[in-house]
Amino acid sequence: MKDSSPYVIVFTLWLLVFSSASQTMIISPILPQIGDDLGIADAALGTLVSVYSLMVGIFAILSGPVSDRIGRRRILLIGCGTMTVALMLHMLVSDYASFIAVRVFAGMAGGILSGAAVSYIGDYFPYERRGWATGWVMSGSALGQIAGIPIGIVLADQWGFKAPFYIFAVTMAATILLLFFRVPQPPGKQSLEQLTVGKAAADYAAMLRRPEVAWAALAYFMMFLGVSIFIVYLPTWLERDLGISGNELALMFAVGGIANVLTGPQAGKWSDRIGRKGIILLACIGLSSLMLLTVPLVTNLITACVFFFLTMMLVAMRISPFSALLTALVNDDRRGSLMSLAVALGQMGFALGGAIAGPLFAGIGYSANTVLGAIFVLAMGLIVWFFIPEPPIRTTLAAAD
Repeated sequence: MKDSSPYVIVFTLWLLVFSSASQTMIISPILPQIGDDLGIADAALGTLVSVYSLMVGIFAILSGPVSDRIGRRRILLIGCGTMTVALMLHMLVSDYASFIAVRVFAGMAGGILSGAAVSYIGDYFPYERRGWATGWVMSGSALGQIAGIPIGIVLADQWGFKAPFYIFAVTMAATILLLFFRVPQPPGKQSLEQLTVGKAAADYAAMLRRPEVAWAALAYFMMFLGVSIFIVYLPTWLERDLGISGNELALMFAVGGIANVLTGPQAGKWSDRIGRKGIILLACIGLSSLMLLTVPLVTNLITACVFFFLTMMLVAMRISPFSALLTALVNDDRRGSLMSLAVALGQMGFALGGAIAGPLFAGIGYSANTVLGAIFVLAMGLIVWFFIPEPPIRTTLAAAD
C-alpha cells in the first residue's frame, strides 16, 4: 500500500464516526415512532439505547488489548464489517425482543470500533496535532446531526423506522473500502505480549491503579452519564409537551449539528495551542447551566433550536480536547486499551443514563432529567480540572495547522 495522505486518513476515520454515531443518535429522535409501531411503553423505550451502550462498553473492554496486539487497521476493518452486517439485520426487527437483539449485535460492533479511531490518531499523529485531527474526525458525528439524523428522521417518517439503518450500512461499507485500500497500519509500537483474559485484566487493573487514569475513566463515565440522562428523552418531551413535529425535530438536530461541526475542529485546534483542561471546564460549566434552563426557557421550535445549537457547541468543546488529552496518558502499546476502557465506561454511563432517564421522565417529568444531567456534567469538568494532568504543549508545532 502506498503511503496515504493524512487528510485521506482523517476523512476515512471521519466517515467511520459519521456512520457509527448516526446509527446510534437516530434512535432517540425516532423513539416515539418505534414505540407506536412496536407497542413499546415509554419507560421501556430507553432500554433500546441502554442495551446498545452496555454492549459497546463490554466489547470495548474486550477489544482494547486486541487492538494493541493486532494493530489499529485490522481492528477497524473487523469492527466496520461487523457493524455493516448488524445494520442490515435491522430488516428483521418485528417486535421489542428482535429490536433488542439487533441492537445488542450493533453494540458489539460499536465496542470493537469504540476506541480504535482515536487510538489510530494517537499512533499516527504527534501530540501537537492530535487536537486538530481529533476535532475533524469527531465532527463526523456533527454531520450526522446536520444531514444523517434529519435524513434518517424523514426516511423513518416515509418508509418506517428501519430505513435509516440501511443508509448507514451503506456508508459504513464505504468506510471498509477506504480502510482496505487507503489507510495503512500506523507506526505506533504494537504490544508483543500474549493475548489472554488474565493478562488483559491485569493490564486494565494496572492502568486503573494510576490515579490520573482512574480519574480520566471516571470523567469519561460522567460525561456520557450526564448527557444521556438529558438527551434521550429530549425529543419525546419536545413532541409531547411542546407539540414539535418529527420534521421540526430534524431541523433542530441539523442546527445542533452545524454547531458541532463549527466548534469541534476549532476546539481541538485551540486546545493544541492553549491547553485542553480550561476549555473542557468552561464547556462543562456552560453545558450544565443550559441544561438547568431548558424546561423554563424552551417553549417553541425557535427556542429549542437556539438551546440545542448552544448545547451541541458545548458538547463539541469537551469531546475533542478530552479525547486528545487521554491519548497522552499512556504509551503507544497501551493506548488502545486505555481508550477502549474509557469508552467502555463512557458507554456504561450512557446505558445507565438511559435506564435512569425513562423512570425519571415517566414518573417526575423532564425537569428532573435536566437537573440530574447537569449535576453529572459539572462533576466531569471538575474532575478533569483538578485530577488529570496535562502535558506541555509545544506551541510552535501546534500553530502550524
